[in-house]
Amino acid sequence: MTDSPMAGKEISRQSLVQILEVMHRLAAPDSMPDLLREIINVGKVAIVAEAGALWLLDRPTKMLKLVAPSLNPVPQLAIGEALAGVCAQAMVISNISDTREGEHYIEHVFADMDAEVRAILNVPILGQEGNLLGVMQWFGENADQFDAHDEWIGPALAAQAAVAIQHAYMTDELLATAILDKEVAVAREIQISTLPQAMPYVPGYDLHGLFLPADYTGGDLFDLVVLNDRLFMLLGDATGHGFGPALSATQMQAMLRVAFRLNADLDTAYMHVNNQMEEDLPDDRFITAFIGFLDYHSHRVEYHSPGQGPILRYRASSSSCDWYRPTNPPLGVMEIDGSDRSHQLDLASGDILALISDGIYEYTDEAGALFGEERVAKLIQQHCTDSMEDLSEILVQAARDFAGPAAQADDVTIVLVKRL
Repeated sequence: MTDSPMAGKEISRQSLVQILEVMHRLAAPDSMPDLLREIINVGKVAIVAEAGALWLLDRPTKMLKLVAPSLNPVPQLAIGEALAGVCAQAMVISNISDTREGEHYIEHVFADMDAEVRAILNVPILGQEGNLLGVMQWFGENADQFDAHDEWIGPALAAQAAVAIQHAYMTDELLATAILDKEVAVAREIQISTLPQAMPYVPGYDLHGLFLPADYTGGDLFDLVVLNDRLFMLLGDATGHGFGPALSATQMQAMLRVAFRLNADLDTAYMHVNNQMEEDLPDDRFITAFIGFLDYHSHRVEYHSPGQGPILRYRASSSSCDWYRPTNPPLGVMEIDGSDRSHQLDLASGDILALISDGIYEYTDEAGALFGEERVAKLIQQHCTDSMEDLSEILVQAARDFAGPAAQADDVTIVLVKRL
C-alpha cells in the first residue's frame, strides 16, 4: 500500500476547523462568489500561502473569470492563456517551484504582496463528471514553498469549491425551470381559454371538437360558435408547434371573430385576415385553415380552405366519402385581392363533415408508415352512427394504436359536424 502524501504530516487543527465550517456552509443558500472567496481565505491558512486566486469558467463564453479576489473590471483569461489557463487546459495540478527558472511566466497576479512571487500552485476545479469548472491558484514568496502536503490540500479545497459551484448552477437551473414552467402554464391556459369550453347547441346537428397538442402549446386550434344564426367553423394549423405557432393561430382566430362580429362577410374577412398575416408572419411561416359557416336552416356550408386539406364529407345515402382539397394557398403566403369566392357544399341527413388536421393523417408508426386517409374514411364509415364525441375519440385511439410506441409528432385537432 502506497503511503499518502500526508504520511507523517497533519493538517493544523485551525485549518481543519475552518475547512469543516466551509463544508457545513455548502448546503446553505450563500452567494456563490462570497463562499468561493471564503474558501480561498481558508486555503491560504491551510496551504500556508501569502495569497490565492480563484478563476471560474464562464459557461457561455468558455473564458476564465476571476472571482477571488474581487476586482473591477473582472479580469478574464482564455483557456491555455497564462498559468491558470494552462492548468485549465491540462486539467491537472501543477506546482511551479520557482518562477525564476525555466520559461514560467506570470501575467496575472492579484495578490497584495510586498515580496516577489516565487512559487505558484495551480489546481483545477473539476465537476462530478470530470468537467472543468475553474482553477485555484496559490502564491508563495519562497521557492519550493508548496510541497506534497499542499498538493493534497489543494484538490480537497477545489472539491469544496466544485460543490459550491455545482450547487449554485443547480439552483439557477431549478429557478429558471420553475419560471419557464410557470410561463408555459400561463401560455397553455391562455391557449386553452380560446377553445370552446362547451359545444354550442345547433338544432338538428351533433358536433364535437378536440385538440391534443404535441407540445405544451400547439400550433393547431379550432372554433365552433354560433354567430348571427349560423355556425362558425374554424380549424387552423400554423407551421410547427409550440409558443410561436400557438400565438400565430390565436391571432388569426381573434381577427376572424372580430371581423364576423362586425358583420363582415366570409370573403372580405378571409381577404383581410390573410393580408394581415402576410404582413405579420416571417417568410417561412404560414397557417393552413378551414374557415366556414354552416347555415343550419338550409344545411349549406360556405367555406374557404386555404392550404387545409383534405376535408372529408361522409355521405350517408351511399356510405361513401368525398374528399375536398385546399381551395387557396395557406394564409400569410401571399397578398390576395379579394377576387376569390367561397366554396359551398350541402349536408344531407346523416352526412358528416370532418375537419381533421394532418396530425391524424400523418400519425406515423416506427417503420415510418402513415395512418393515412383510407383508415380515417373507413373508421368514419364504420362508426357513422356513433356520437361525434365518441367518433373523435375512436379516431385518436386508432391512430395511437397504429403508431404503437412511436410518440405523437404533431398537434391533433378534429372537428366533426353531423346532420342528424
